[in-house]
Amino acid sequence: MPAYNTIGFIGLGVMGEPICRNLVKKSGKRVLAFDLSPEPLARLQAEGAEVATSVADVLRQSDLLFLCLPSAKHVRAVFEGDGILKNIRSGQVVVDLGTSSVSQTRDFARQLQAKGAAWADAPIARTRQAAQDGTLSVMVGAAPALYAEIEPLIRYFATDVTHCGDVGAGQVTKILNNMVLFETVNALAEAVAIARHNGVDPKLLLETLSKGSADSFALRNHGMKAIVTGNFPERAFSTEYALKDLSYALELAADAGLSIRGAELVGTILQEAIDAGSGDNYFPVIAKHIDARGKPKANRR
Repeated sequence: MPAYNTIGFIGLGVMGEPICRNLVKKSGKRVLAFDLSPEPLARLQAEGAEVATSVADVLRQSDLLFLCLPSAKHVRAVFEGDGILKNIRSGQVVVDLGTSSVSQTRDFARQLQAKGAAWADAPIARTRQAAQDGTLSVMVGAAPALYAEIEPLIRYFATDVTHCGDVGAGQVTKILNNMVLFETVNALAEAVAIARHNGVDPKLLLETLSKGSADSFALRNHGMKAIVTGNFPERAFSTEYALKDLSYALELAADAGLSIRGAELVGTILQEAIDAGSGDNYFPVIAKHIDARGKPKANRR
């Protein structure tokens, strides 16, 4: 099994910074970080990470590279140009922790394989707090031998690691996880709006639903902590990102000749929230746009 003595890490955003921090603190390996923003680099450097000057610099010095980037577009940006494809060496491994296009994932894997390197998709699930605590869920697409090599490293920031199949299977699984989440959050938002307009306290509603068959992770987290409280901050999983992830599910369905009308409708709802100015807000903000700013009928003008 390769030693992977130097771990590269590109993408120090809301999830990437705490994941990288867990690798620095727990792995005992040299961790080399890169991001366009200097602030997270400075924080991680103070905690023991080394700072790279570019994507190419990370590739030159690392044995294995983690990516934690917002979208397929960002992944492509570090893959092309003076990036991964140009600088990859035989034996190196790239592990993509973001949610990305399945077709792009498999294309990049083929290109790296031709150079004697490997690509694994390992998209992460759960919250920012889970990233900080090292309790993420990770869905991995990789050949069995490669999965066996990288799984111990992933365990430094995750408690649940699932081998979903070959390259791309992790992305498929995560994309469908998010599709179900978005549809569930929309159902919760609709339930809260109806309850409020009929004299039932939204908090009581969701607490009661949590004791029955409607209970879910989405209810206890997105419902109770965001929809009920009206807390839709920026620098969380935004409506723009939600629509991006949902577009991957719609792409998979179209490729399979499937009509997924529920997901299509949620895509319309997310787009409407973006058009109304909530693109950068935490995606349960769709609740805010269901009716007249969520006010009871008596207060509507």
